[in-house]
Amino acid sequence: MFPVVFYWLGKISGALNRCIVSAFLAGLGMCSAQAAESGDVHLVADIFRPLSRPAEMLLEPTQLVLLVTLGIFLVVVGVLVFVLIQFRPRGPEDHLTEPPQIYGSNNIEMAWTVIPCLVVFVLVLVSARSIVEIQDAPVPENAIHIRLVGHQWWWEIHYPELGITTANEIHIPVSTRNGVQTPTHIQLESADVIHSFWVPQMAGKTDLVPNRINKTWMEPFQVGTFLGNCAEYCGTQHANMLLRVIVHEPKEFQKWVESQKRPTAEPEGALAIQGKKDFFDLSCINCHTVDGTLAKGVFGPDLTKFATRQTLGAGVAPRTPADIRAWLANPDSLKPGCYMPDMKLTPQQLDGLVAYLETLK
Repeated sequence: MFPVVFYWLGKISGALNRCIVSAFLAGLGMCSAQAAESGDVHLVADIFRPLSRPAEMLLEPTQLVLLVTLGIFLVVVGVLVFVLIQFRPRGPEDHLTEPPQIYGSNNIEMAWTVIPCLVVFVLVLVSARSIVEIQDAPVPENAIHIRLVGHQWWWEIHYPELGITTANEIHIPVSTRNGVQTPTHIQLESADVIHSFWVPQMAGKTDLVPNRINKTWMEPFQVGTFLGNCAEYCGTQHANMLLRVIVHEPKEFQKWVESQKRPTAEPEGALAIQGKKDFFDLSCINCHTVDGTLAKGVFGPDLTKFATRQTLGAGVAPRTPADIRAWLANPDSLKPGCYMPDMKLTPQQLDGLVAYLETLK
């Protein structure tokens, strides 16, 4: 009986607080679209402006928790202010008088025990309902499937059904609220320590745990680039384990898929050709893969379509020739503690490698 009552209490509370808290947050400017976007890159990851179905499903319990905790805060502060004013010293004699002492008040003890228990119970039921709704959401036949592996400190991304492997950037199609729905379901794994996948406007946090498979999904309603990051401290460069989710229109997504499947052309020009030779001679192939070549390393990111990505070093720098050169010359200068070694390259080798990497598209 009680679980049913609290279930519907959670439903009613959610319906009521959507209007109340949304107005409150809008008044604070937390839902400002102007603050959330710059062009098509959503620079501010605003959880109060969800643009994907799972993130929207998380907003209701989030608002309820905020509303309840705000009420608790106001009650506690109100009582504190009342006590400070009502019982303040009013003269020298008050410093010599001990106020009445209250011991063993059953009413007070029942109030501060039962009320918090009821509040926690309601929040647990509402949270459990939201978690079950998200985790048990049906997987349609047209869903995109991704296998994502967390490394220190980058993301390995596989599209098993499409035969695509990339790194640090997830490309997915957009859905429509009342039309074609194309969710993306992600299988989360870790190659070393515990990481946490979080793209705030797309979905909630989900951990990547060694020797365990977790799952999450996204169904965005707006195209653009959404920024995410690892939300679990995982070592020296945890703060620079960044991630991008790039949402395309369906036709643009298909173009991206086709471009990723297209064989990489052979480099042209003496500098790029020499750079390819140095890439193999300097043992870069021990850590990296380039399809169609002898490079089959798996310790570092797959570089097959490196020149199509927006950033390098898991988002630590834009993918420009100057930044690529700086990265190759001394990876620690951009990402201290990363596992890519300083190969002590000459200026000529740096020029060649940059030229070769720019042909991988």
